[in-house]
Amino acid sequence: METAVIKTTTKSTQQQIVGLIGWFIACFAASAVGAIASIKAQSFYLALSQPSWAPPAWLFGPVWTALYAMMAVAVWLVWRRGGCKTNATALTLFALQLLLNALWSWLFFAWQLGAYAFADIILLWLLIVATSVAFWRTDKLASLLLLPYLLWVSFAGALNYAVWQLNLQILG
Repeated sequence: METAVIKTTTKSTQQQIVGLIGWFIACFAASAVGAIASIKAQSFYLALSQPSWAPPAWLFGPVWTALYAMMAVAVWLVWRRGGCKTNATALTLFALQLLLNALWSWLFFAWQLGAYAFADIILLWLLIVATSVAFWRTDKLASLLLLPYLLWVSFAGALNYAVWQLNLQILG
């Protein structure tokens, strides 16, 4: 009976540091793409009818900053265990969910398409789950680092739906 051995790392210390920086850049680049769409988000968001349980607008920035940092560490933990060839599926799933994450801000804030933004967040949620499962197979900590992200996107999905429904005339 053969057992699979996963190396803790196949990268030199310098490669790991460069990789970590690279994954932080990738995650925060996605954040920046979303932020560009959200330049006028605060005034737009505050003008929308909100459910009573909606958090204050100022909370989103700090929460997303922490989540993007955790995502960068999570993907780096997986990447450093064999790179893109060994973990192609997990890293591809991560890249896809990152793209959908950035797209959401454009759909909701820039283009004011509530239904499409809600569809995006459902697909995003499914991709986060798939990514987390794929990460679990390589590095359990990486998978666990995505849990707050999944929980926040779950909450954001409910909020997206509620705000969309309360503002059909704007977000139709």
